[in-house]
Amino acid sequence: MCGINGILGLRGINNPSITIEKMNTRLAHRGPDSEGVFINDAVALGHRRLSIIDVSDAGNQPFHSADGKLTMVFNGEVYNYLELKAELDTSSFKTKTDTEVVLAAYAKWGIDFLSKLNGMFALAIWDEENRQLILARDRIGIKPLYYHFREDGVVFSSEIRSLLASELVPKNLDSNSVIDYLRYQTVHGPNTILEGVHLLEAGHFMAFTESEHIHQQYWDPSSIELIDAPRPELLSNIKEKLQRSVELRMRADVPFGAFLSGGIDSSAIVGLMSSVTEHPVSTFSVTFDESAFSEARYAQLIAKKFNTKHTEIKLTPTDFLELVPAALAAMDHPSGDGPNTYIVSKVTKESGITMALSGLGGDELFAGYSIFKQAVDLLDKRWLQSFPKTFRRAAGSAINLMKPGIASRKKAAILIQDYFDLEYIYPFYRLVLEDDQINGLVNEPVKTPNFTHRYLKEILAPKMPGFQLPYLSKISLAEMGTYMQNVLLRDSDQMSMAHSLEVRVPFLDHNLVEYVLGINDQQKYPHTQKELMTEALGDLLPREIIDRPKMGFTLPWEHWMKNELKDFCSDRLAKLGKRQLFNEKGIQKLWMRFLKGDKHITWSRVWPLVVLAQWLEDNQID
Repeated sequence: MCGINGILGLRGINNPSITIEKMNTRLAHRGPDSEGVFINDAVALGHRRLSIIDVSDAGNQPFHSADGKLTMVFNGEVYNYLELKAELDTSSFKTKTDTEVVLAAYAKWGIDFLSKLNGMFALAIWDEENRQLILARDRIGIKPLYYHFREDGVVFSSEIRSLLASELVPKNLDSNSVIDYLRYQTVHGPNTILEGVHLLEAGHFMAFTESEHIHQQYWDPSSIELIDAPRPELLSNIKEKLQRSVELRMRADVPFGAFLSGGIDSSAIVGLMSSVTEHPVSTFSVTFDESAFSEARYAQLIAKKFNTKHTEIKLTPTDFLELVPAALAAMDHPSGDGPNTYIVSKVTKESGITMALSGLGGDELFAGYSIFKQAVDLLDKRWLQSFPKTFRRAAGSAINLMKPGIASRKKAAILIQDYFDLEYIYPFYRLVLEDDQINGLVNEPVKTPNFTHRYLKEILAPKMPGFQLPYLSKISLAEMGTYMQNVLLRDSDQMSMAHSLEVRVPFLDHNLVEYVLGINDQQKYPHTQKELMTEALGDLLPREIIDRPKMGFTLPWEHWMKNELKDFCSDRLAKLGKRQLFNEKGIQKLWMRFLKGDKHITWSRVWPLVVLAQWLEDNQID
């Protein structure tokens, strides 16, 4: 796990080595073990290394092929590197790294090498013979790669802040992206909060030569093979693929462990890890004395069952509160979430662990969120659309009156949609602020198209005649392509790498993802929590874990923002209101409504504004 930087097209840059060194320095937290630079007449590449596989200096980057024709900077891990190595000529190999295998795979298979990699990665390869630069990102989008087009080339990096350190990227806020952020507490890729700065899409690559620029998708999760098999076969295959995924992600030459919350997903990962190793697994839980917040007893149950080397880090909410400013300072891109991951990563790293496995992705893949049942239920209520819209609007108003709150507002908005298809109802599920609320916060009327609606229309459009993706799989793709990629994975990367901790996510192995997406709704419907997965695991997990109520990693944010964090929030919101894009009176009105306990303005509607203000100030954005 590392950080990468690069510039293609050095014209107008007085000293490329100084520029790339500035970018490297900004990524020091991602790779404290070594740094390197490669510069020729066309390209400058920079690298910061966090050593995980083959920790010797032989694996330092930029990495060169034996013939000197290829140079690569690589961030991430390719887990099947040993299997790929068996297909390659290793006579000239000088390391035991996955990096060397990846570069040799490109040399043998060209751009098709991407389809052979199983892992999480962002990479750049300079091909001297063909005078070509390749940029690529893993299928799921676990590792980020940001870029900005210049007049005669491109500058790229693992982090936006490193791009800014190059002084080649304008610090201009993108007004359309701000609207996206206000709607969803994030900006959906390929856009970012900054004008002209983009995020390479998951499963895509770009190739640059002197004469052309190719931007192409190499993996499409919506074009999968539908699975028609009896349930015992499905369950057996799911368990086999999940166990193989965990086994591959345990390949490391440094101390590693697992996050253990005591939920189904993290418990499953710990159980599978224990089944493929003779050594006790190191597990880590952040717990609270307050029973309302703590999942300690569930984590302890799993730790005892699998005889793990368990570390329980007890925090008071006040302990957590003291770390909030540092968590905000660690954000490479503003997000309404993230401090939770920052804390867990911090204490895990301080316990001597360099790599940890996480249960992220289990809910998205195995229908663990409430949206899966709600959307299916709404399909059965399509007869409501036979009523005139005025009647449905009145029914929505009645719901709001009977039970005021955010959930009722969303139900009312869904009721008046022209269609109950997923691309029309899903955008409301993760919505933070509705457009009429946003109109009160900004100085220009909201005209920005809804990214989530557009994304769903594109990715869920039939790719071939007669092909119909299972409905629950469509919801999975909606979750994975929006909230998971642009909130959960982005936060996991930026918050864990702030502590030089690598996080691996077994549920997002592309072989497992493709297989589960191909399973029909009848087999996948979650009558109980993630039924397909828990049934596939057999008696691995105790019933206390499977049947327990679903809990989030919750903290008393509302109390903090009205008390300990009140001055902090008030100051940031005041500064945000002074910016040209925002309506100062509207910002203050929202803040006052929150402080007075308005049920339509929860803390999660205000906190993203505080984060945005802090991020803009920290990074000196116009």
